[in-house]
Amino acid sequence: MKFAVSWLKDYLETEASLDDIVKTLNAVGLEVEGVESPAEKLAPFKVAEVLSAEKHPDADKLKVCKVSDGTTEMQIVCGAPNARTGIKVVLGQPGDYVPGVDFTLKKAKIRGVESNGMMCSYKELELGDDHDGIIELDTDAPVGASFVDYAKLDDPVIEIAITPNRQDCLGVYGIARDLAAAGLGALKPLDTSVVEGTFDSDVSVSIDLSADKAHACPLFIGRKFSGVKNGPSPQWLQDRLQAIGLRPISALVDITNYVSYDLGRPLHVYDAAKLNGNIVVRTAKQGETFLALDAKEYTCAGGETVIADDKDVLGFAGVIGGEDSGCTEETTDVVLEVALFDPIRTTITGREQGIITDARYRFERGVDSQFAERGMEIASRMIVDLCGGTPSRPFSAGAVPVWDKTVSFRPERVRTLGGLDLSADECVVILEKLGFRVEGSAPFTVHVPSWRVDVDGEADIVEEVLRIHGYDDIPSVQLPVIDHKAGTTLSARQKKSRAVKRVLASVGLHETMTWSFMRRDHAVLFEGGDESLVVDNPISSELDCMRPSILPNLVSAVQRNKDRGASGSALFEVGPAYRDDSEKGQQLIAAGVRAGARHERHWASPQQSVDVFDVKRDALAALDAAGAPISNLQVFAEAPGYYHPGRSGTLRLGPKNILAAFGELHPGVLRNMDIDAAVAGFEVMLENIPAQKKKSANKGALNLSNLQSVERDFAFLLSTDKAVSDLIRAVKGADKTHVEAVSVFDVYEGKGVPEGHRSIAVSVILKPVGETFSDKDIEQLSEKICAAAQKAVNAELRS
Repeated sequence: MKFAVSWLKDYLETEASLDDIVKTLNAVGLEVEGVESPAEKLAPFKVAEVLSAEKHPDADKLKVCKVSDGTTEMQIVCGAPNARTGIKVVLGQPGDYVPGVDFTLKKAKIRGVESNGMMCSYKELELGDDHDGIIELDTDAPVGASFVDYAKLDDPVIEIAITPNRQDCLGVYGIARDLAAAGLGALKPLDTSVVEGTFDSDVSVSIDLSADKAHACPLFIGRKFSGVKNGPSPQWLQDRLQAIGLRPISALVDITNYVSYDLGRPLHVYDAAKLNGNIVVRTAKQGETFLALDAKEYTCAGGETVIADDKDVLGFAGVIGGEDSGCTEETTDVVLEVALFDPIRTTITGREQGIITDARYRFERGVDSQFAERGMEIASRMIVDLCGGTPSRPFSAGAVPVWDKTVSFRPERVRTLGGLDLSADECVVILEKLGFRVEGSAPFTVHVPSWRVDVDGEADIVEEVLRIHGYDDIPSVQLPVIDHKAGTTLSARQKKSRAVKRVLASVGLHETMTWSFMRRDHAVLFEGGDESLVVDNPISSELDCMRPSILPNLVSAVQRNKDRGASGSALFEVGPAYRDDSEKGQQLIAAGVRAGARHERHWASPQQSVDVFDVKRDALAALDAAGAPISNLQVFAEAPGYYHPGRSGTLRLGPKNILAAFGELHPGVLRNMDIDAAVAGFEVMLENIPAQKKKSANKGALNLSNLQSVERDFAFLLSTDKAVSDLIRAVKGADKTHVEAVSVFDVYEGKGVPEGHRSIAVSVILKPVGETFSDKDIEQLSEKICAAAQKAVNAELRS
């Protein structure tokens, strides 16, 4: 929210300095984000006169001008079409910085002719968008005077941050009210005197909404004006709009923009001659279209609240109006709209259609429902004063909503909730300055003013008292010293999560934090997108569904990195994923992705792309850190459908408890997400890992052996339809007392191996217990291993 200090003083009678105003704004919770002063950057520019303007000898569109600043004459080459003898201009000389073009002037030669400065346009001085020609000042402008002084640009513009609950300060009058309550001056009353109409409008309005949608537009007030003249608005109005970054358009449109920022009351005007019949507020039909004021055509999805006439849609209610019914300089008859629209429906329409306007910004936060009639009178007076014409008597549909919100308030709660000991009388004075009406004795009944739709309970009243009295006055109090020892600060779940994060970072993955939302069409690719997980009021159309997996967000980050020149990415995140909206539908997942080369280019080793085994290693590292029994895990080839069917798998404890999934992501899924890189990923379901048994504080007996272990190699012929993991499991289980470790060191297919089989060579570490192995012991263990392999997977020892 921006406003000029002079604008603020229209409503606040004060002699306070700019510093005091800024300090008080911050103190009452209206955080000042910046103060702009055009006077600082435009101080060097002067008023000058063009003494002559001759055609450039070597350029048809350039003129060689002689310009005087009252003391010096200089030659300037200018390409503006309106450069001519006798006009008063804004002059910049060598060494002056021109903010609109980010350029410091210097002497130059243009097509062989010397030029010693610049005559500036509004856009070049950041005073507007007009760049069609140089600024032409009034004929009485004093040559040599400071342009800042002449144009009265020494009016600072303050920008404040408005929190969503302070919709009352989306108008300059509301800000003045807060400052007056804080003791910075006196609030001036508004002139809301009635503008008498002289005829009945031939345009009427009706509200055609079903009973369950009547809240979408409870009130619509209109007024017709005949014989208006819609030219440029007066300079004071243009200056105020330009100061806050708005482009002046025409008097009628500028009035609606001004009242919106002045009083927080959005308005709209229609060219009466362009209306087909009467105005109606109704629900949009699917497929209806209209050309909006932003020059874009919008198609109704169906169900939006729209303003229409007897033929077409005129605009989305509370969001944006239509171009076809808009006012132009030819407009002579106009209809003014002052209406109330439901905040939630306004927000949904704006988000679904991707429209951001000042009107939507105010309606979705809630405008003053009791101010509509007075706002209509204020706007009517401005139209008559600035555009002339004759006003009709107002016409309306609906009714002003009943407003009677009260809150019970105990003054002692200011101390118990806010730490500030104020008397009841002091609290009442503050509240009454803010427009609240206080009745009775403690506990008081506080009548909330209609412009404070955010105030609902006693805590809100306490906050109002505290911020106006001053948060800085709340005394600092030392916390009491108590005899208490802190217990465990992290839960088992948090400890597990932290341990996994540390180990994933140690294996080269970079932690990310992505949204818990995503696009619904992408969620469907990852077995999600259920209707129950679609967000009713998303912060963006790209984030309309709860994520069923963390992988799609990580994959999107990989593509963003690639688009910015990163050839490879290694990312992970530990966070929630959502399968349904039930109590157990949210799961804690550790997920990671790798893309690109396994390592950087090096002359000693060729580059290799990451594959399924890289992410399997990451998944095992995460499981180990989380306390999963790694040695008992089984590998299954089945994985979710978004993984590559031949290059993926799952890690399980038994056939049903899936602890992790890993593999290369399905090319079709990546293609549908517009990912142009191969990506491998993993997901570890941390909540599926069984809790570790609480360890005893006593250490177990130390069991060391000085006996020599024995390593034996076995080459088994294994059918290609049998899993190697089943073979390893069988060898391990052949003798759990003596078989210490089993690993595969060679796989061979080819000559000497029957078709449909492969040779799997495993190394087995045998550990003696009690006494050293004899040859017979080793022979017996070897026979047990071969028998176990034969029984489990029909593997035969290769001869």
